[in-house]
Amino acid sequence: MIERQICAKIVFCALEELPEIEKLLIERAKSASVNAYAPYSHFLVGAAVLLENGEIITGNNQENAAYPSGTCAERTAMFYANANYSDVPVTTLAVAAQNAGGFLKDPIAPCGSCRQVLLETEQRYGKKLRVLLYGTSEIAILETVKDLLPLSFGVEALKA
Repeated sequence: MIERQICAKIVFCALEELPEIEKLLIERAKSASVNAYAPYSHFLVGAAVLLENGEIITGNNQENAAYPSGTCAERTAMFYANANYSDVPVTTLAVAAQNAGGFLKDPIAPCGSCRQVLLETEQRYGKKLRVLLYGTSEIAILETVKDLLPLSFGVEALKA
């Protein structure tokens, strides 16, 4: 039996420590959360995607009474970006969430389905996708989606 330790690198900072473009990206994610359609969970999530050409795409969660029919903010934004700017790499994703008490104190991470989509996007363009997870107390920064999904299933497995 062999034991292996898999580590993820996550940096935490305050909003003020980020570059201006990343502050803007977080503000756009926060703004997008306001328009989320979440009549069942009342958990409003916004996402903002920065493309290599400087374009910012936003999305939010869209619930449905039949829960599997809805979609998360991250996938809403990422699918729009990939569909409409298919030749422009995604460089950064910001995610912010709020509930009845306001924006969450601690950052939230994408669900498993969103992690897979983010990984596929990173692999699609062959470039690391930076992830910013907003919380009012701190922001979590991941330099690559692989830190969100260390034992990932990707294109490499299909080639084996």
